[in-house]
Amino acid sequence: MDRGTVGSAQSGRLLVEVRQEGTSAVVTPAGELDHHTADLLREPLEDCLAKGFSRLVVNCSRLEFCDSTGLNVLLGARLKAEAAGGGVHLAGMLPVVARVFEITGAEAVFTVHETLDAALAE
Repeated sequence: MDRGTVGSAQSGRLLVEVRQEGTSAVVTPAGELDHHTADLLREPLEDCLAKGFSRLVVNCSRLEFCDSTGLNVLLGARLKAEAAGGGVHLAGMLPVVARVFEITGAEAVFTVHETLDAALAE
């Protein structure tokens, strides 16, 4: 099985954009978040925390799939952000991704917003 390298074209199943919006870091994963692509999201989240952003907004509107590994990446970022006095806010989840959070009960530990604008307004 060819896993490719992190950030390679083969791992193009997940692209992650990061930008600053006020005091928040907005992280937008696009594509599929699973055990093959989890590091492509984990690294930018950890980088944001290392740069002093304790409030992370994950714009899930372009996330098409999330498995348990992806969920664990988000849970890990949540713990680190909360330890720094902040949190992880999830915005704009598609129904297929929201279902994973609902089934696992993870929706109860995140602040979930209907839209990115709503997450940024809080």
